[in-house]
Amino acid sequence: MDFKKIFIINGGQVFGHSGGRFNQTLTHFSIDFLGKLPGVSIRSTNINDIYDADKEVENFVWADLIIYHTPIWWFQVPNGLKKYIDEVFTAGHQKGIYHSDGRSSINPQINYGTGGMLHGRHYLVTSSWNAPATAFTLPGEFFNEKSVDEGVLFGFHRMNAFVGMKPLPSFHFHDVEKNADIARDLKAYEKHLIQLFSIKNKPHEHLSYSIG
Repeated sequence: MDFKKIFIINGGQVFGHSGGRFNQTLTHFSIDFLGKLPGVSIRSTNINDIYDADKEVENFVWADLIIYHTPIWWFQVPNGLKKYIDEVFTAGHQKGIYHSDGRSSINPQINYGTGGMLHGRHYLVTSSWNAPATAFTLPGEFFNEKSVDEGVLFGFHRMNAFVGMKPLPSFHFHDVEKNADIARDLKAYEKHLIQLFSIKNKPHEHLSYSIG
């Protein structure tokens, strides 16, 4: 796919025992990897930093691809990322993100969720988990054979649909606490990006990152 304006959001909140290092690593990787593609411009936001909601709205409107990097805390995105979305999407009411819920007073029973203004944009979400991948796939395991996108991130995907965006295939990192392997995970993520962007010649022969 041919995306030229990419807005990357680092949702790796610093809180408690979490330093947000893994998603910071992913954010740097995305900026470095995609920023070397021909004609691509990158903007990025770290939800831990002070931000101006109106300027963040401008980033969404500017972009043709939004990338969310987020950990999953207690089966939801971190409260800092949720606060960011609440504030930015609210600021974007009739300013480029959404104009209404899409319904009319003539027949309010239909067309809910059709009032978005970000049509033509796509988004990609990565999530990082302590849970192993098998917790989502094996019979009798915790998530009842329901995928990340069908389960925990269902509401997140509907949120993006509400404002008019379409998803690219997600990428989820599992077992990042007990069995972390950053080199392996970045290589798998790189392969995912190569497939999404139909890259024939990789912009990097080797990339090395550390979350330490």
